[in-house]
Parts: sequence; C-alpha cells; structure tokens
Amino acid sequence: MIRHRAILAAATAGALVLGVPTAASARTWWGWDGERRWHAPVTPTPTPTDEVTPAPADEWAPEPEPTQESAPVEDTAPVLEPEAAPEPDAAPEPGAAPESDASPADLAARAPNASFVEDFTTSALTGLVASLYPQSWQPYPDGTSGIYAPSKTVSVHDGVMDVALGTGAGAAGTFGTADGAWDHVGGSFSVRAKATGGDGNGAAFMLWPTSNVWSDGEIDFPEGNFESNPMVFHHSMTPGQEAERIQVDTGVSWRDWHTYKVDWVPGESVTYSVDGTVLQTITEDVPTTPHRFMFQVGNWGDQGNLLIDWVSTTE
Repeated sequence: MIRHRAILAAATAGALVLGVPTAASARTWWGWDGERRWHAPVTPTPTPTDEVTPAPADEWAPEPEPTQESAPVEDTAPVLEPEAAPEPDAAPEPGAAPESDASPADLAARAPNASFVEDFTTSALTGLVASLYPQSWQPYPDGTSGIYAPSKTVSVHDGVMDVALGTGAGAAGTFGTADGAWDHVGGSFSVRAKATGGDGNGAAFMLWPTSNVWSDGEIDFPEGNFESNPMVFHHSMTPGQEAERIQVDTGVSWRDWHTYKVDWVPGESVTYSVDGTVLQTITEDVPTTPHRFMFQVGNWGDQGNLLIDWVSTTE
C-alpha cells in the first residue's frame, strides 16, 4: 500500500466551540432503529477564496510555408568515390511501454495527490489523537448531544484511524486544518474505510454546510448500518423538505476496504464513485456554499471497529 502525507502549513486557531443542538434539530438517521443524529453548530465562518478561471488552451496554428532556396552553384571539381562506410548496427525497435498491473480498484486504493491528505502514519493512543493531529482532525467535544466522546473511542495505529464501536460512546469530527476545514466550496472528497463488527451501529461521512442551515445542502457518502451496504444520500435543498433525498446503493460491503469519492461542482453536479467506478452523477440540489467534510458514528450497537485508512480533500 502506498502511503503519503501532505505537508500542512501550521495554522494558528483558537479553541473550537461547538454548541449542543436542540431537540428541534434532531433528525432520524436512516436504518439506525429510530436513533437520531445531530450536526453540532460550528462558530468559524470562513470567506471562500476567489474562483480562478483557467486560461484557455492555445489554438492550433499552421506551420509557415517553406521559402524557396536559391539555386545551387555548379561544382566542376572531380568527385572522388568515398570509401564505403560501415553499416551502423540496426537500432532496436522501440517496444511498447509496459502496462501497469494495477487495476482501477488498486489505483483508487491509493491516496491521491491532493491539497489535503491524511494517511495516519503517526500512532496515537485513545485520547491523544486531537493533540497529535491538530491540523488533520477537529473532533466534536466530548458530551456533544449526549452521544459523542471521541477522546474515548478514537485512536491511530498501524496506519489507520480506529474508531471503537459498542463502547457506549460515539465519535464525530471534521477532517482538515483548524482554519481551513470549513470553507470547501466544491472539490473532491475521498475516504478509504472498512468496518468490523458493530452490527446495529453505522456511520455517515458527509459534506455538511458550515452555516448549519440544512437547506444549504447535505451530501452523505458513504452512510449506513455496518451490517448493510453503504449508501449515497443526496438531500433536498428545499426548506422544509430536507429529509427528502436521492438514495443510491453502492452494492459493496462495509466489511471490505473500499474507496468512496465525492466530486462536487458547485451548482452543477455531484458525482459519487466507489473504487474508481462512478455510481451516479446528480445535477439537482447541488450546494453552492461552504461545507465541511466529516463523519459521525453512534453510541449503540455491537462491539467492533470503524477503520479509516486515509482521507483526502481538494478544492
């Protein structure tokens, strides 16, 4: 497995304050036996950077017509027959470049060359992940909504983030730097993950609006119970109808390693892929405002582990 880690510039940021949502903000989480999930409000409100329009490619231009050369001057000197030069060795014919043995799934399993990549190469005991990954992982404070306690469930070892399941505590947090994780307006978002055990529990990786206004758009992928297939949940952006969504089944299992990718073009489309294969491109209810890339795991169900090999984001 090829691993790499982007070098992130150190950023100065104050403590992150997340409020506890009210009961009015609670929503049924599909497939979780009537349990509920919440998205805690976030105080930072970054300003999106100006969009840069790429320069157009140069147009093709014909080569100039050759000019007529002057007539050669006749040479009356006798011409000596030169000795025959030895024939050069025949150059070997170029062979075809060797094809890569890697399948599309193998290529998708590798962390991309993105503006943010975390592949968890530094081990961290439970309770120390936030301090050792301050520019990669912004966890919810313990006790948020009475569900989440990342300091009791999340560790890093053997190159993976390990979220313990069935401990009576859930986990949730945002990927990225303390000052830059909240201002994604479009881009590619990928995670390679699997789960062992944890029946009755599940996870949702999502792009959630930094405004915490649900109708600004919710993009969930992958989401679902661990004993079921991970799904796409693309939510409505019509106020009052946000629970309506387009659902797409991945056809794969949480029990195996898979790479899940979201390609978001603001206001135009969202494309969902698994292991490099496109599941569907959706062109309705496409967000245009800043979002953050995060995940949530509940505090119920059997014991097990959610394992995250790497996560990446681009803009």
